[in-house]
Amino acid sequence: MRRGLYFMVSCLVIGLIFTPCAWSKAKTIKIGINAPMTGDIPKVGEGSKFAGEMWLEDIKAAGGLEVGGKKYPVELVIEDNESKAESAVKVNTKMITEDEVLFIVGPQSSKQAIPAGDVANNYKTPMISPWSTNPDTTKDRPFVFRGCFLDPFQGPVLANFIKEEFGFTKAAVLYDVASDYPKGLAEFFKEAWEKVNGPGSVVAFESFTTKDADFSSQLTKIIKSGAEVLFTPQYYNEVALIVQQAHELGWTKPIVGSDSWGSAETVELCGKECYGLFFSTHYAAAGAKGATKAFIDRYNKAHGYVPDDVAALTWDALGLVQTAIQSCGKLTGNVEKDRQCIRDAMAKIKEFDGITGKMTFTEDGDPIKCAVVVRISDKGEYEFYKSVCP
Repeated sequence: MRRGLYFMVSCLVIGLIFTPCAWSKAKTIKIGINAPMTGDIPKVGEGSKFAGEMWLEDIKAAGGLEVGGKKYPVELVIEDNESKAESAVKVNTKMITEDEVLFIVGPQSSKQAIPAGDVANNYKTPMISPWSTNPDTTKDRPFVFRGCFLDPFQGPVLANFIKEEFGFTKAAVLYDVASDYPKGLAEFFKEAWEKVNGPGSVVAFESFTTKDADFSSQLTKIIKSGAEVLFTPQYYNEVALIVQQAHELGWTKPIVGSDSWGSAETVELCGKECYGLFFSTHYAAAGAKGATKAFIDRYNKAHGYVPDDVAALTWDALGLVQTAIQSCGKLTGNVEKDRQCIRDAMAKIKEFDGITGKMTFTEDGDPIKCAVVVRISDKGEYEFYKSVCP
């Protein structure tokens, strides 16, 4: 008799523990952030992390993320990809198979986002890269999205801007041949420039390899080529070296950059050498208004510096993720089903009003949005110069 009673009580306890009700109460929405906290571009990882933490603060202040009338606790799983492609792949694999995240934000740079996106797509886990502009990041990958414009758009934006602004006909390009982002953008720029100015108008197309720090050989060839402008789509850690060495060798003409210049570290490392230079990017901090200014002020107050475009794009990416999860309508607790539902909801987002601009996704997971050309002022601020839309 007693044995039967114990058995019944045990079954009752086990049943209560494993009922759907108990699981529902314990369920947490996990969002992964795959970012370069160490390696070549740690400032990019820092901006991603800080923006993510700000977003999570707001979710917690609201008592959780409301989906289908229920509020769920949210956890950010932040992992370091060390600025390496192989590490980004391992991070995505871990977050998908072990942490069971519903969505991944990042990686940021194309070198890591392209291989990591392959993992996300194969596991049918939605991923958004806030900053990767290389077309291959989303190409033939229905589960992969991005929060920025693409290089086939950015290349012509820069070529046309230089032509309209300066009237030049001869350009030089200096880029890292071993990295997907600069290599791809250098080629798109060259194609766009020669379309406007004729074949051979890129009079020097010089390359180097990641980790190189001496560019004197390439810059000497560029100076001798007769180029009127130098375009270099490099990251902040290389921009300062390139600009400084070019000036030391006697280059006095304009140097133009791309969205990879957007970090606060660019001016910090480059100093006055970069004053007056232009680059294309995703938003301009100086003179920002509304929600964009509110984000900048809050970030600056918390961390002591103006957020770069990576931080702003990460903020928008998380806003898109939040919209997709809430638009899904309900969460079943089955991670595969929920990932599919959220992916489908993300693909249908129209006119999302982000701090880096309005966004509507194409069928390829790419947003239709504008680019901004900024000028580095004599105070080292990124001033809005003009907007260029598709």
